[in-house]
Amino acid sequence: MNGFDDPEAVARYTDNPPRLVPGFADLQKMTRLLLAETAPADGRILVIGAGGGLELKVFAEAEPGWRFVGVDPSAEMLKLARRTLGALADRVDWREGYISSVPEGPFDGASCLLVLHFVPAEERVVMLNEIRRRLKPGATFVVAHHSIPEGQERNLWLDRLEAFANTNGISFDKTKGGARTLGERLPILSPKAESDLLRAAGFVDPQLFYTALTYRGWVSRA
Repeated sequence: MNGFDDPEAVARYTDNPPRLVPGFADLQKMTRLLLAETAPADGRILVIGAGGGLELKVFAEAEPGWRFVGVDPSAEMLKLARRTLGALADRVDWREGYISSVPEGPFDGASCLLVLHFVPAEERVVMLNEIRRRLKPGATFVVAHHSIPEGQERNLWLDRLEAFANTNGISFDKTKGGARTLGERLPILSPKAESDLLRAAGFVDPQLFYTALTYRGWVSRA
């Protein structure tokens, strides 16, 4: 059982992102604003990694005319998302699974926050292409996750992330290498590699809009 399937761990999930991701709330607000650049007031938005419901709640409260398809492989995380949204949950078509579980669309925009760093590098371009082909031409796609430069900087930035987490009451296990284990356990790519993958999947003009320690975010068009 991984952390996203453990009911007790899932119940604590909403406490952690703000303490681990610098500017977490503003990242969600910026994502909504970027999506709204091209999505109409009655837009249909695809949210990849909808478990927990944190960004969905921000989107739904700010854009009362938007409707959503929210997909996540964890049934427990989707239950938490429904609780997080409360009455707003009726505006979401919930899908347990991966991108293959998502309708063809076309959608007016899509987001994928704090997800892709879990996806093996060789699978990302396929996943990104499946997202892109479900979007209307010119629709906005926003993605953000761990992305660290190659070389000696890698561990430096992971150490900085650990220091940030420590100030917020989260301690990485020093006996297991601390935050540096993320660089070994997760398929974290460089910012250049991430931009190249977006272009390879058919997205146009990926632009960096968010940089926070080990995290990067891009906005691009289908």
